[in-house]
Amino acid sequence: MFLETLISNLNDWLYSYILIAMLVGLGIYFTIKLRFGQFRLIGNMLQLTTEAVEVAEGRKGISPFQAFCISAASRIGTGNIAGVAIAIAAGGPGAVFWMWVIALIGGATSFVESTLGQIYKVRDGDTFRGGPAYYIEQAIGSRGLGIFFSILTAVTFGLAFNSVQANTIANAFKTAFNIEPITMAIALVLVAGYIIFGGVRRIANASSVIVPVMAVIYIGVALFIMIKNIALVPQMFGMIIANAFGVRQVLGGTMGAAIINGVRRGLFSNEAGMGSVPNAAATADTSHPAKQGLIQTLGVYVDTLLVCSATAFMILLSGVLENTSGLEGIQITQAAVTSQVGAWGDTFIAISVLLFAFSSIIGNYYYGETNIEFINPNSTFLTIYRIMVLAMVFFGSIGNFGLVWNAADVFMGLMAVVNLIVITKLGPIAYATFEDYVSQLKSGKNPVFDPDNIPGLGKVECWGKNKVSR
Repeated sequence: MFLETLISNLNDWLYSYILIAMLVGLGIYFTIKLRFGQFRLIGNMLQLTTEAVEVAEGRKGISPFQAFCISAASRIGTGNIAGVAIAIAAGGPGAVFWMWVIALIGGATSFVESTLGQIYKVRDGDTFRGGPAYYIEQAIGSRGLGIFFSILTAVTFGLAFNSVQANTIANAFKTAFNIEPITMAIALVLVAGYIIFGGVRRIANASSVIVPVMAVIYIGVALFIMIKNIALVPQMFGMIIANAFGVRQVLGGTMGAAIINGVRRGLFSNEAGMGSVPNAAATADTSHPAKQGLIQTLGVYVDTLLVCSATAFMILLSGVLENTSGLEGIQITQAAVTSQVGAWGDTFIAISVLLFAFSSIIGNYYYGETNIEFINPNSTFLTIYRIMVLAMVFFGSIGNFGLVWNAADVFMGLMAVVNLIVITKLGPIAYATFEDYVSQLKSGKNPVFDPDNIPGLGKVECWGKNKVSR
């Protein structure tokens, strides 16, 4: 098929020559500029997730934890279950190592983009909205580029990524319960429609319930499998490291394949640098932009170092990679878990996928919504977009596996390229904001942001004299 071949070739070009260099290079650069802040302040990150939002003028905004859950809802999805399986099958166990690398250095990238999202957020009734399109327009001065990025985001998350999530749910339920994809398509459209038509508060509330519960249970099962195979754990880590650097060939995975697949699936999963998470970060009502930057950095670690690793360990310890003939994505993970826990493994993964991927559908939709509002705040325009999102959920449930995943990768790559260029230019503002935060923290204060303390920042809508909350 011509279209599928074209998309696949574009993917290879993007991820082989452009994104690897940008993600790794800029991740290291941001890490140095922040003086390894994504590692030094891990304790503070954990504290910030429990920070309450204050009531202003009788209104209550989105809490830092709710904003974290919106982004986690998008992050923790099929990339953590099916995507990891795809990466290992294509690139060998070494792909897991490169996922870890992308997460560790990507924490700095996530901080920069999320902090910028907070700084340049705008009011949206009782809450806030923002993201790359907003800081592109305000700080770069280009509404045209902002609109271009908004279109990429709306298409990538609301349409392409949601097709991927729906596709994975349908495949998992077909394997576990023999439920036809058309049936799952209808069910997903009905439930997703109820939530996304309810607005950001309903999205935040749903995410704050689903995300923590599903992550804890999933990691718990992975720990059980690790304990069951404790004697094989050292060998597993050795295999990951050896294959990452091409010392050994496993399933035909070369060093190049390990890196490409690890970076591609790592980016799909944790979204560091892609420009998606700032949309969620901007919703939080907080006293200092760096707080949400740090919380979203923690989100990268939770996504990749915990949830993605859980999937990888279950697959590698199960031994199913020795025979993956006829299995795609989620089916590999299902086979791995079933081999370790018995027949209920298929059911467990199917339910996990349902919760993971469904939360991603509503989180992805919100990213699209905030960018549609940037382009045109007209409610009719937004309603049309919501209908398109639900249509793509339906299509994804019954669509072609390879085409759906590859199309999502292309749009994701284009988003990342644009956003990485922009945040590199705006990086000095994020670095200065970080230093302002750390300075106040060291003096024993609860940091409060004053835009006048940031050289070259200028006027921003929701901070300083213009600030309306907290």
